Amino acid sequence: MQTFIALFRGINVGGNNILPMKELVKILESLGCEKTRTYIQSGNAVFQSAGDRPLVGRRMSEEIGERYGFTPKVLLLTLADLKAAVAANPFPTNLGKELHFFFLESQPSAPNLARLNELKVGREAFLLHDRVFYLYAPDGVGRSKLAARVEQCLGVLVTARNWNTVQKLLALAGEENR
Repeated sequence: MQTFIALFRGINVGGNNILPMKELVKILESLGCEKTRTYIQSGNAVFQSAGDRPLVGRRMSEEIGERYGFTPKVLLLTLADLKAAVAANPFPTNLGKELHFFFLESQPSAPNLARLNELKVGREAFLLHDRVFYLYAPDGVGRSKLAARVEQCLGVLVTARNWNTVQKLLALAGEENR
């Protein structure tokens, strides 16, 4: 069994694609996932599975589509992936909601970093490392033009979590291994 962290994109955001976390747990368990826990309503789950990562993610998305009528994108990380993302973080870790990890579906083949640099304002800073885009947005990610264009400039699907959420998911995933 391997520990996975599922990052669902676009669940329970702005009153759209409503999926109660208790129902998400039931779906994951029906797919053979064990020790499933969720964190906040926007679609974060930690679980164990013996399944193949791409297959598990696809089955989750399909099952939600069958039951709820929308098919969310799911990025699955292993515990090792999440630990590596945290270890590579170039920014101070006391930034809470100012520091964001954008997890990428795949490695960008031609990221437009020049355009992202043009979009930076004030004290914003970023770094692309492997399949994670780190963004320091001290004036708020909601106001950041850079944050709004990350996916477009990288050319791959992304889903973002702030430092507080990343820490909570790491703690939940670590508990799964005990």
